[in-house]
Amino acid sequence: MGVGTSVLAIDAGNSKTDVAVVAADGRIVGTARGGGFQPPRVGVETAVDTLEEAVTRALAEAGADSVGHVSACLANADLPVEERELADALRRRAWGPSVDVRNDTFAILRAGLREDAEPRGVAVVCGAGINCVGMLPDGRTARFPAIGRISGDWGGGGGLAEEALWFAARAEDGRGEPTALREALPAHFGLPSMYALIEALHLGQVPPVRRHELTPVLFATAAAGDAVARAVVDRMAEEVVAMASVALERLELLDEEAPVLLGGSVLAARHPQLDDGVRALLAERAPKAVPRVVVARPVLGAALLGLDHVAASAEVYARVRSHYEDGARGE
Repeated sequence: MGVGTSVLAIDAGNSKTDVAVVAADGRIVGTARGGGFQPPRVGVETAVDTLEEAVTRALAEAGADSVGHVSACLANADLPVEERELADALRRRAWGPSVDVRNDTFAILRAGLREDAEPRGVAVVCGAGINCVGMLPDGRTARFPAIGRISGDWGGGGGLAEEALWFAARAEDGRGEPTALREALPAHFGLPSMYALIEALHLGQVPPVRRHELTPVLFATAAAGDAVARAVVDRMAEEVVAMASVALERLELLDEEAPVLLGGSVLAARHPQLDDGVRALLAERAPKAVPRVVVARPVLGAALLGLDHVAASAEVYARVRSHYEDGARGE
């Protein structure tokens, strides 16, 4: 494969990495999947080593040593300084002469934007955590630090699980109001009480990584009518719409029809209360916004951002989209 305007697309999340090599004519000529990308935990170079393992396999499948442009959407690239540091690390690997690094939320945004000629809109991603970005055709963006409570964030699967535990613990010892979460959360792990679950979590008998299993329990409890659980879900809808509305305002998109893409495991699950709540609040605060759930693989977004950079033709965009979007369009 000639280098030319070929693109190496990388979508690297905390738990997995997807890589695709896009030929100049839009064919996907090499793909690979690798492990999670966690530079804060293992360091930048070790994290990029994980990318390199997957990239090497994808390039080998494509019959190439390098490409014309590298488009990388990476988890933990939360601040511009981190994006620059990671871009420098990728340049040292010599996968291509041109490298663009963005936070992985941009991959969800671009994957959901069907308007390739002038990509504009906002995306809120609610998975393990929560983040929001927006973009305009002229290159302007809107974003948040999205590094936890110190940057004003609340929610995501991890935050919802913690909130459910907090309310359930207080219901058991009398500090809080009654809630069915008190029984539902420990029952999920086969335990008789919240005290037993607190002990099991504290002593590591239930590993911390399993806390995310409590988020579906929260939604099920809310769907059954529990007032406390429903209030938590309503707050999640408020947070999603607060981020989207601010991003739309920053980009001066409140007064025109603009897509608001909803992605990540929590939003893509289409829990009726959350989905309905987000749409109702958006209709109130950003009446011209057009909400769509994104279910396409985020590596599509990294590929499309790469095509934006090399000014690909409409036919190339269409070919890349058809590879990834069959049966996976957002609504």
